[in-house]
Amino acid sequence: MSNESLANLLKEERRFAPPAELAAAANVTAEAYEQAKADRLGFWAEQARRLAWATEPTETLDWSNPPFAKWFADGKLNVAYNCVDRHVEAGNGDRVAIHFEGEPGDSRAITYAELKDEVGRAANALTELGVQKGDRVAVYLPMIPEAVVAMLACARIGAAHSVVFGGFSADAIAARIKDADAKVVITSDGGYRRGKPSALKPAVDEAVSRVDGVRHVLVVQRTKQDVAWTEGRDVWWHEITRKQSAEHTPEAFDAEHPLFILYTSGTTGKPKGILHTSGGYLTQAAYTHHAVFDLKPETDVYWCTADIGWVTGHSYITYGPLANGATQVMYEGTPDTPHQGRFWEIIQKYEVSILYTAPTAIRTFMKWGDDIPAKFDLSSLRVLGSVGEPINPEAWIWYRKNIGGDRCPIVDTWWQTETGAMMISPLPGVTETKPGSAQRALPGISATVVDDEANEVPDGGGGYLVLTEPWPSMLRTIWGDDQRFIDTYWSRFEGKYFAGDGAKKDEDGDIWLLGRVDDVMLVSGHNISTTEVESALVSHPAVAEAAVVGAADETTGQAIVAFVILRGTANAEDEGLVADLRNHVGATLGPIAKPKRVLPVAELPKTRSGKIMRRLLRDVAENRELGDVTTLTDSSVMDLIQTKLPAAPSED
Repeated sequence: MSNESLANLLKEERRFAPPAELAAAANVTAEAYEQAKADRLGFWAEQARRLAWATEPTETLDWSNPPFAKWFADGKLNVAYNCVDRHVEAGNGDRVAIHFEGEPGDSRAITYAELKDEVGRAANALTELGVQKGDRVAVYLPMIPEAVVAMLACARIGAAHSVVFGGFSADAIAARIKDADAKVVITSDGGYRRGKPSALKPAVDEAVSRVDGVRHVLVVQRTKQDVAWTEGRDVWWHEITRKQSAEHTPEAFDAEHPLFILYTSGTTGKPKGILHTSGGYLTQAAYTHHAVFDLKPETDVYWCTADIGWVTGHSYITYGPLANGATQVMYEGTPDTPHQGRFWEIIQKYEVSILYTAPTAIRTFMKWGDDIPAKFDLSSLRVLGSVGEPINPEAWIWYRKNIGGDRCPIVDTWWQTETGAMMISPLPGVTETKPGSAQRALPGISATVVDDEANEVPDGGGGYLVLTEPWPSMLRTIWGDDQRFIDTYWSRFEGKYFAGDGAKKDEDGDIWLLGRVDDVMLVSGHNISTTEVESALVSHPAVAEAAVVGAADETTGQAIVAFVILRGTANAEDEGLVADLRNHVGATLGPIAKPKRVLPVAELPKTRSGKIMRRLLRDVAENRELGDVTTLTDSSVMDLIQTKLPAAPSED
C-alpha cells in the first residue's frame, strides 16, 4: 500500500467543544491522559481497584511470553458478584438494573436485588444440570433479560459462555458448539421480530443433532410457540429455575480464568473463537463504560441498542454497565416495529440519557426522515455514542442535530471483538470532537498508524492501525489455536497487534478510521479508502447511505463502483443525479476518487449486526457468482441489485 495516497483526502473543519456543564462534573478529565502516560501499569492497577477482589492482585501485567498476556494474574474475583451482589450489598438493591421492553410492548423492570436472585437460581440450575467450573455453555437467545442472566450465571460458576447471535443458522450454531465443546445449550422457543414470533429452538435442535456432547438444552419460554421436545435432554428454564434457591455463594476465580469465547468470522471459513478472561477484561470494560459515557449510575438511564450476540452486547450491555451499577434499557425488537419512531418512543418513555448505537442505524434513520424523531421528546439525552464501523461526518452531524438537539457530545468509539473494550474514543468532558473521527487512544491505551515498514506515519499520513502495548481486555488467544492467534494478529508487524484496519492521522495527530484494509481500492496506483468515498456521497443531500467497492478494471486496475440509497424525495431514474453524484465526489475528494459507476438501489446487503457486506457487492460489480449470503438479514436484496446492474450505463 502506498501510504501517501491514504493520507487525508477528506477535510473536516467542523469542531464541537464539550458542554461546559458536563465538562465541569466529568468522571474523567484530561489529567487521566497524563497519569496513564507517566505510569501506564499503575494507571491500570488503579482502575482494577474499582472492582471488588476476593484476593487483591499484586502483579499488574505479565508480558514475559508475548503475545500471551496475563493481567492481575495473582488476583481472584467473581465477575457476577461484581456485576450484581456488590450493588445489593451497598444498599442499591432497589435500583433498576434492566428496563426490558419487548417488541410487542410488554415490559419488565428488574432491580439489582431481583437480578441477583435470578442469577442465583440460574447458577443453581446449571449446577444441577452438571455444569462445572471450566465447562463451556452455548447461549442462543433473543434480546431478553434471560440472556444477561444466563451469561452472569455462567460467570458465577466459572463456566465460559459462548453466545451465538440469535439470527445465525443451524450450521453456524453447530460449528460453534463443536469448537467450544459445549455441554449445555441455552435457547428459547423464540423471540419477537418485525411483529411476529420468530422460532429459535428448531435451529438448536438441528445443530445439536449434528454434534456430540450436548447433554441438555435449557429452553426459555418467550413466545409460547409449539416446540419439538426431547425428553431427558430438553429442560424448561422456568421449571428448573423456579425450584432452585435464590441463594448461591459465588466462588472467586483467578483473574485469568476464561470468562467467554465469542466467535468472529475468519477468512478461512472456520470461525475464530476469541477467548476473553475475567479480571483484565472486566477492569477495562467497566472503566471505559464509566469514562467514555460519563456514567452517573444514580441518575443516568443508559441504552446500548446492540445485540447480546455481538461483543458490544457483552461489554456494554452485560459486563460494563452492570459492573458500574447502571440502570439500562434492553429492547427486544427492530427499530421500525410497529413504527419507525420506536427507538425515540423508548427514549421518551424511559428518559434515556446515554444512547449507544451503530452508524448503520443512524443512516437508516436519516433515510426515514428528520420528521420522525422530531415527534418525540429526546431532551433527556446527554451523551451519544457510535460503534461498529467508521461513521460518515454527515451521519455524525445528523445524529448530533436531530437526536442530540445540537447539545450532546458524540463519542465515536473504535474497538473490536478482539480488543474486548473501547480503545480509541473522544472523552465527552475533555475532547473537542470532530465529525467522523475516533480521535485518540483512551488513557492507558497505546495506538498509532504505521506504514508498510512499521514506521509511525507523520501527522497527515495514512497506513495501518496498530496497538503497540498490551491492554487489560485484550483477547488471550484463539480458542484451541495459539498459532492462528499469532499468525492472525501478531505476524504482520513484529511486536505490534495489527487490527486489520486502515487509518490516517490528521494534522493534529487525531486518528480517522478507514475501514478494513481489504476495503481499500487501488485506482491508477492510488490507494483510496471506501469509507472516504462513502462519506463524500453521504454528504450529498440526495444520499442517505452508500456502499463503495473496487471492481477489476482493465484500464485503472480497479474502478470505483458506488451503490447508493437515496433520500425519500430523490428520483432514482434521474440520470442527471448520477452525474451530479459523481461530480460531487470529484469535487470533495479529487478527480481520482470519482466513481466510475453510481447505482441507486433500494437497499444494501447487511449482516444482522448492520455491517454492509461489500464482498457481495464486489461479486456483483465483477459479475461473479455470489459468495455466502447466509449471514444477511435479507438475501433477496442481492437479487434486486443484480437485476439492476446490467442496465446501468458505464461512465467515462
